[in-house]
Amino acid sequence: GHRRKNWKVRKFVLREDPAYLHYYDPAGGEEPLGAIHLRGCVVTAVEDMPDSKKYDADNILFEIITANDIHYYLQAASSAERTEWIKAIQAVARTGK
Repeated sequence: GHRRKNWKVRKFVLREDPAYLHYYDPAGGEEPLGAIHLRGCVVTAVEDMPDSKKYDADNILFEIITANDIHYYLQAASSAERTEWIKAIQAVARTGK
């Protein structure tokens, strides 16, 4: 959820042209609930968040900061998956249209 009021499971689809990360309700639906514009964004692993609960911070959080300074916090399923997402998003942010 926005500003981590609560966490919601979402299905994410990474697109290079245009450079967006679209998110969907995992229960179904063809229309995205929203999108994060990735061109020029910064994505980093989040190791520690002082106000997070234990289940929020098992080294699987990452943050996307868009070119217009919007911060998104996402939680991967595992540390390895987090690394894959970060690498893929960084590549799209550099080369995507």
